[in-house]
Amino acid sequence: MNGNSARKAAASSWASSPATRRTMQSNKGRDTKPELALRRAVHALGLRYRVSCRPLPTVRRTGDLVFTRAHVVVFLDGCFWHGCPQHHTAAKTNASYWASKVERNRERDRETDLLLKEAGWAVLRIWEHEDPTAAAARVRDLYRSRLHEAEFE
Repeated sequence: MNGNSARKAAASSWASSPATRRTMQSNKGRDTKPELALRRAVHALGLRYRVSCRPLPTVRRTGDLVFTRAHVVVFLDGCFWHGCPQHHTAAKTNASYWASKVERNRERDRETDLLLKEAGWAVLRIWEHEDPTAAAARVRDLYRSRLHEAEFE
């Protein structure tokens, strides 16, 4: 892409500059440091799971950890992207775009939770700032309770 093409792409982009666009495009959708830490902690507890899997094939949403047998799906939400009440900070550049983006993410999260619960799944949302060991214990407890419930159905 030559310089003119890059400027034209940036001019029609949501990004405030070509450098911002490059930075945002390099953000990972999976295998982030918090996600890897949570997966290690959950694995250390002896639990096995699917990674970046669609719990419902007809819905375009992927859980970060999916326990198909127990019907448990875990989402590890980023504080910026999902509007953490403790750590979310408003963007200084393109503030209205990012505020709208975060609100849309939160609406989609609520819709996802509802769709999964209606289909019989238990949903656990964990913030990226949470301690991975404590979060893994919550995952284990939910997993065990779901398996226990299934025994008595």
